[in-house]
This record gives sequence, C-alpha cells and structure tokens, in this order.
Amino acid sequence: MKKNFFDLSFENLNDFLINDLNQPVYRTLQIWKGVYSNLWSEADDFSNIPKTLRDELFTHFEFQSLSPVQELKSSDHETEKILFQLKDGKAIETVLMKYKDRHTLCISTQAGCAMGCVFCATGQMGFKRHLSSGEIIEQVLYYARQLKKSSEKVTNIVLMGMGEPFHNYDATMAAIDRLGDPNGFGLGARRFTISTVGLVPAIRRFADEMRQVNLAISLHAVNNIERSSLMPMNKKYPIEEVIEACRYYVAKTNRRITFEWALIAGKNDSEQTAQDLANLLKGLLCHVNTIPLNPTSQSVYQASSKDQTYKFQHVLEKNGIPCTIRLRRGIDIQAGCGQLAIHHSK
Repeated sequence: MKKNFFDLSFENLNDFLINDLNQPVYRTLQIWKGVYSNLWSEADDFSNIPKTLRDELFTHFEFQSLSPVQELKSSDHETEKILFQLKDGKAIETVLMKYKDRHTLCISTQAGCAMGCVFCATGQMGFKRHLSSGEIIEQVLYYARQLKKSSEKVTNIVLMGMGEPFHNYDATMAAIDRLGDPNGFGLGARRFTISTVGLVPAIRRFADEMRQVNLAISLHAVNNIERSSLMPMNKKYPIEEVIEACRYYVAKTNRRITFEWALIAGKNDSEQTAQDLANLLKGLLCHVNTIPLNPTSQSVYQASSKDQTYKFQHVLEKNGIPCTIRLRRGIDIQAGCGQLAIHHSK
C-alpha cells in the first residue's frame, strides 16, 4: 500500500532517496521544491528528475489521498467549502475565505471531534480519528493549486475546522512546520492561528516551545457552570486553569492571545456578561474576537442580534479589552465547522 508523501519530513525523504534508491543528495531538494513550491502532484510534472526516479516515487507514494466529494460556493463568491473523503471513507471539511487582501483557509485536524461542544456540528458527530500531518497539509495544497490558476495564493491558515488541534498536537505541529519550511511552501509562522477549547497541558507545552504561531482560545462563557453546559471539556479544565495557562503563555512568549466568543442570543451576549468577561481578562495581553453564532441544524441556540453584538463590544472596549466583530461567512453553504460533513455522514 502506498504511503502518503506529505507525511514525510524533509529528512525522511532524504533518507529514503539516499538509502533506498541510491540517489544523490540534491534530488531531495528538487523533489521537495517541486511538491511544495511548484505544487506539482502528477508524475509528468517532475520533468527535472529522471523518469526512473519519477516511477519509483509514484510507486511508493500517494500524492493525492484526499478525494473531493462536494464543493459549495457562497452566493457572494467570497467563501468556498469542500468536503473531502479520506482513504478509509471518513469525511473532513476545508473552507476558503476570500478577503480583499488575503485568502484564509480554515482546515481540519481530525475527522470528527471528541470535545463535544454543543453548538458545533463537529462536536455532535463525535470523534472518528486523528488526521496525519500529511492529511492536514493536503488540504492546504489542494486550495493552493486552485488559487495558483488565477495567480493567487494562500496567505493565512486557521486550524479551527473539524477537530481540536491540540488533541492531535504532534501531527498538527509537524504539518505547520512543513508548511512553514522556507525551502518549500514557505508560509511564515505568524500566518497560522491555532484555535483550542483550552487543553491546559497543551497550552503550556505550546508556550514552552516559544512558537510564533498565533493562539486562540474558544472561551464562550465566564463561569464554569455556563461553560461546562456549552463545552464539556471545561469540566476537566475549568476556566480558572485555562486563564492561568493563558497568563503563563503570555508571560513566556510576550505574545497576545485571542479569545474566541460565539455570541448566542440570550445565553452569553448580555452587557453584564461582557463586564464579567472584562473582569476575567483584566491585565492579560489579549483581544476578544466575537462572532454571532452560525447555528447548526440541530442547535437550540440562535445568533445574537447586530444591536446586541455592538453593545457587547462596547462594554469590553470601555474596559480596555480590544474587541473585534468577525463577519459570519458562508451561512448559505453550511460553512460552520462540521455542518457539511454531518449531513454527508447521515
């Protein structure tokens, strides 16, 4: 059975070419640049290496293991979503969001998710399995090839699609490192954002590694009763421990942290809640990124009104907490995390 080429590190590829195929050292960089810089995926693309080596490569490795099943485009043409089928039949999603000056990908790190957040379609699916580093990378390269056709490129990557990135820590970081390799895809670390529900040991590990990757925490509530009702993982890592880990991260790295807040009408969008949130985050180098909820078909929750959203923002900013309101994207194509995959699985 062929292996996924994108699961290979540069060192893995180098060892294979030298030890197994008796190739000169310079072949490794040729192939690496061909795949990650030139975005080649077919044997005939590699015209700079001998045909015998091409044949060997494509005998041993799979260069396209994700199969597009369904692709949707929003009515404003600014958001695209694709459902991929993995080799074992499981499904994942990737979303492309087009802005005036950037192209942001929202990619998955797991098929399904074990965190069980009640407002998230992926959480309602349950956990299927971790993605390999190669399966994470392939989502990016698929869209990079699509954008290249119109002389455009991926500028930002957020790991907040299906799955909890810190639950699949090693594969997630390996994928980021590979995509950041200046000899390959070359996307700078600060172009990545990891979103986590707040796995405390992983936040501390991430801080100790002193990475330049952006960190976002899905918070959504200011007390443990409310947060546990929305996010079951809070029972294991309560708010106090999450905030303490965030303070450790900021002290260690001197980098600002983002708190994601899905505004749910009548649940977490009151001005008093905003004041409580400001008190909780006081003195922490951070900003709050609010977005009205993109409800799933099974959700009992609805998005906050525009008026209430601005009131929430005003209270935070009055207390010195920077707050942005993120535009909801792709509502008409089920662009919320897991919304397409859960319908496909049914």
